[in-house]
Amino acid sequence: MSKRHVGSSVDDFLKEEGIFEEAQAQAVKEVVAWQLAEAMKKKKISKSRMAALLKTSRTQVDRLLNARDDITLSSLQRAAAIVGRRVTIELV
Repeated sequence: MSKRHVGSSVDDFLKEEGIFEEAQAQAVKEVVAWQLAEAMKKKKISKSRMAALLKTSRTQVDRLLNARDDITLSSLQRAAAIVGRRVTIELV
């Protein structure tokens, strides 16, 4: 076989199915939630401690760490600052 890659890419498939944007948004949310959880582990900040630092409930912290929930940018920025990180957004 002379072709190195056969078939379409996953992106092409998702676009054909009409769910590319939704899948991409979900992937971004999952990465951000994972990064926040990892930063909390590194700083040894529990969910309860994070809630206290954010002056919110533990339930709200659970929402920040759950990629299925929608969260506000300001909540994410506050949480990122607590773990010594920052949020950047770019349109490409």
